[in-house]
Amino acid sequence: MEGTDPWAPVRQGSVSSLIAQRILEAIVLEKLGPGDRLPSERDLAAKLGVGRPSLREALGVLQAQGRLDIRHGSGVYVADPETTRSLRTALYAEEIDIEELFDMREVLELPAAAWAARNQNPEKLKAVIVAFETLTAASMQVEVDWGHLQELDATFHLRIVEAAGNRFLARTQGVLQEILSRGMETTLRIPGRLEKSRVDHRLILDAVLAGDPVMARSAARAHVRAARKAAIARLQEARDSPGSNE
Repeated sequence: MEGTDPWAPVRQGSVSSLIAQRILEAIVLEKLGPGDRLPSERDLAAKLGVGRPSLREALGVLQAQGRLDIRHGSGVYVADPETTRSLRTALYAEEIDIEELFDMREVLELPAAAWAARNQNPEKLKAVIVAFETLTAASMQVEVDWGHLQELDATFHLRIVEAAGNRFLARTQGVLQEILSRGMETTLRIPGRLEKSRVDHRLILDAVLAGDPVMARSAARAHVRAARKAAIARLQEARDSPGSNE
């Protein structure tokens, strides 16, 4: 498929199944991932040279297969894999406390950092570097967008897990970070935490790029445990503050 135009018009007489296949090929060629948005229905029909009724039928088939997420009024998005959706549903149904979440971060991120250092996948490590540089730049802005920074922080850790080479591990990490971000505001706003986190991230990155699994694991452990301590302190402060219902 390399070198081909993923959105080249579908030949006349094609049925919705062929349109669906072409959409899936385009997703692969353009490296679209879960949550990425496809062109509008109008643009898709024009690119593929098909009628909108046939296109809608193909999109409906892909949605039924769990490949696409059609959000009315918003657009068509690449859907999470079924394993990720099932995991998210299961975890949201549980009453998971902050200690359990950080326990899981250690279970996931420590070996992941070591595996990423051992694997030395050039493409994956490039993505880690880009995530680190983007996060660092955002953290040094005069007016920090804390919500966006929290997303970039999660992305940096996710890219390391992806570099470990285990897809299920990456999906689990993504869901875990999502639960953490929904459950509490970023701890990076705590005085001194942003600077400490920036140093921690640099140490993790350096160890991974150096191909040192032992140091990568150690740096990841120190970072997660510091984040755990900050998160628990923040929650305790919230409970103790005037007006708390607890």
